[in-house]
Amino acid sequence: MDPKVTFSDDIDHCINDSSVRSVHVYDQRVGYEYVDESTPLLSSGRHESSRKTTFWFSVFNLMNAILGSGILGLAFAMATSGIILFSILLVLVAFLANYSIKLLLRMCQTTGVKSYEDIGLHAIGPVGKILAASAIMAQNIGSMSSYLFIVKDELPSILSTLIGDQDAHSSNWYLNGNYLLLIVALTIIIPLACLPKIGFLGFTSGFSILFMLFFTVVVVVKKFMIPCPTDSNVTISEEFKVLANFSTDQCKANYFTLSLKTAYVLPTMAFSFVCHTAVLPIYCELSKPTLSRMQNVATTSIGISFVMYIISALFGYLTFYGNVESNLLESYTNSDDKLILIVRFAVVLAIVLTVPLVHYPTRKALLMVVNMLFPGTTGFSWFRHLAATGVLMSIGLCLAIFVPDLKEIFGFVGAIASSSLVFTLPAFFYLYLGKEPRLSRQKIQALLLFITGIILMLTSLGVIIDGILNGN
Repeated sequence: MDPKVTFSDDIDHCINDSSVRSVHVYDQRVGYEYVDESTPLLSSGRHESSRKTTFWFSVFNLMNAILGSGILGLAFAMATSGIILFSILLVLVAFLANYSIKLLLRMCQTTGVKSYEDIGLHAIGPVGKILAASAIMAQNIGSMSSYLFIVKDELPSILSTLIGDQDAHSSNWYLNGNYLLLIVALTIIIPLACLPKIGFLGFTSGFSILFMLFFTVVVVVKKFMIPCPTDSNVTISEEFKVLANFSTDQCKANYFTLSLKTAYVLPTMAFSFVCHTAVLPIYCELSKPTLSRMQNVATTSIGISFVMYIISALFGYLTFYGNVESNLLESYTNSDDKLILIVRFAVVLAIVLTVPLVHYPTRKALLMVVNMLFPGTTGFSWFRHLAATGVLMSIGLCLAIFVPDLKEIFGFVGAIASSSLVFTLPAFFYLYLGKEPRLSRQKIQALLLFITGIILMLTSLGVIIDGILNGN
């Protein structure tokens, strides 16, 4: 018997609300519904043309959400786990992150909604919506604050090096990190954050990706410019002169290391692939928005990011071996190196262009909570849009300026929120919304992903608590 096609209408929660039609096919041969992955989520009506974003702009936006400060810490992660173990774990985390995105997209197709928060609403009611919105806001406010903190910390040293006055850091206002951060926020970050659609950020995301690609290329080049001393007859390079107790035995690569420090690897990798809060807003504005097309966007973005991660981590580690810093840029200590100076500036620019993209789903989650508390405020409003932008950017700037150390605060928030967004919540919601039988392969895989997220969350919290107790 031919499958029976049924249609269910719901409200698309994207900007410029329009009706959505999701297609479910009931196959009497297997006894449950499956999703027709070639069916567009958006209707072919008049609204579609106003929200089109090309495939590659969508890839750039999602890659910009993936690539961040995490790329700076992966060389250290490789040093603590070894090349082989690191590579295996990075492949595993990338695969799981891509699979959890697939679950999110299938749930979008099943419910007809296109927001993380409304998936939670359909799964377990208002509590699910609050859980998703809270995790998104906690994760992204923490990310924005840490990015802004990096901008405040890096720009003064970059400018002081350019003008050749290392002692002027505290005496001139134009070398004050707080002033520089406010100027960058007012002139670049906030105007981009005020854009009403995430698709508009495709151009800036492209530049950000180029800056990160430039960073990766320089890491590779520097591997061949900074020789590691393998015997007493080789002159130690400038980068190694400041390393206390450096021995030539450290110029050997570890391939498999399992220790307490290895516990830092999985959380670092998980945080490096957090992009799930941006997936659905990008999906909302994708041209020809089918499940398979958006999955191709996600797979392409994660795949290219994975290649950049593995290359930068490998060559960064093989440059400094066990002496690599947790922030790879800090390992390059030669202040006269103009190429490294350019790279530092490029990384700062990439981070500046990433903040508006991280801000977008945060504002969306905040407005959804406001709409729940004050019903009847549906529809796009420039006042609410700009007010939410102002509130979130003010919080991020205040945290970056007035909090001296964000590590402990956002370490806990990141461990809980990031693991939840990438692993736990998608799997948990799918166990409720998936149309397959309880013991089907899809449900078992979702359950395993949920368990993985819980283990990762507990591991992250344990590592953070251990580091605090040991003063590390």
